[in-house]
Amino acid sequence: MNLLNNMCVRIYVSTQSQLRAFAKDEKGVTAIEYAIIAVAVSTLVLGVFNSDGFGKVLGEAIDKVKANIGTAGT
Repeated sequence: MNLLNNMCVRIYVSTQSQLRAFAKDEKGVTAIEYAIIAVAVSTLVLGVFNSDGFGKVLGEAIDKVKANIGTAGT
């Protein structure tokens, strides 16, 4: 009985030690965080540039700059 008790205690201690080491291991966490940030930023950029209002205003501003450059050169 004592041998079985010792074996159970060893298994318990080993399992607890491995669980603590696993909980402290942060490998891969940074990569996941960067992936989440990249998805959020790309969604924001697509949302801003795909909206008709912003794209239209940006296009008009570029056309005005082109026209001003063209008239300034003559």
